[in-house]
Amino acid sequence: MSSRIAVLGAGSWGTALAMQLARVGHSVALWARDASHVEAMKASGENARYLPGRPLGDAIEPTSELALALQGADRILLAVPSSAFVDVLDEIGDRLDAGRGLAWATKGFEPGTGRLLSECARERLGSSMPLAAVTGPSFAGEVALGLPTAVTVGASDPDFGRAWAALLHGSSFRAYYTADLVGAQLGGAVKNVLAIACGMADGLGLGNNTRAALITRGLAELMRLGEAMGAEGRTLMGLAGLGDLVLTCTGDASRNRQFGLALGRGETPDEAMKTIGQVVEGYHAAEEVMRAADRAGVEMPISEQVHGILYRGWSAAKGVKVLMEREPKAENE
Repeated sequence: MSSRIAVLGAGSWGTALAMQLARVGHSVALWARDASHVEAMKASGENARYLPGRPLGDAIEPTSELALALQGADRILLAVPSSAFVDVLDEIGDRLDAGRGLAWATKGFEPGTGRLLSECARERLGSSMPLAAVTGPSFAGEVALGLPTAVTVGASDPDFGRAWAALLHGSSFRAYYTADLVGAQLGGAVKNVLAIACGMADGLGLGNNTRAALITRGLAELMRLGEAMGAEGRTLMGLAGLGDLVLTCTGDASRNRQFGLALGRGETPDEAMKTIGQVVEGYHAAEEVMRAADRAGVEMPISEQVHGILYRGWSAAKGVKVLMEREPKAENE
């Protein structure tokens, strides 16, 4: 059954999800704050800034008017960077109701606190508001092309998660759902930091063995944090955790991996950021991961080294050396 969906955030991921929703028969209002960006999309019929060469189609209506985007929407999907999540949430809070609920495709923690985005949403919207996070291994460019993709919808209410999975599901886009909203968010929040580590190792020319070790031990860090925060291990071993981790650490379309590659080649964080030219979520997430780890009382040595390299001037080469020289221990301790 066709619905009207408001997608708030016209970056690469928000646009790709808008295209997927339109592909399966929904009408979509695609909101961006930048009016000039919206006018350019209307004029060209594509989001040339983030997904050049991918036609939006007639079912997607770009707008810079938030009220217009929300008017008549059956469902609302936030797809803004984590740094803007709370601000947009505050803007739309009075227009939300339990019937429509709130879903987001934003990955990361609340800046400055290390809290999950669901904690921010619950604090502002109350206990009765259905919440869901769309996550998993999914490069926006491939979704825009209609290439096969699978995601997970983690939801506070099983029926709400099932409804969003049905809205997104199509012949080339498989959507699963889970009641583990914490686990669904954690994988997407932590994997970007670990992808920077893998990129640095590859930029240093340390080989495939090193990358495999970083992914595997990074997963162990994620599992430790997940256990402390109440996530289910099977969620973190699925699409939202391991799947997203592998994609972001190995896929060259990953901005976080590319950022790490630049650091490994000797660029400073500022220089590497300019090289990428878009938001690198892992740069900001590194601080929030360490805040979350401190709050949960868990050890995350790979994430700690990435944080030190980004914010304390540590050397990428020395960071890998420190990790390799750690004392022997049981793998599954």
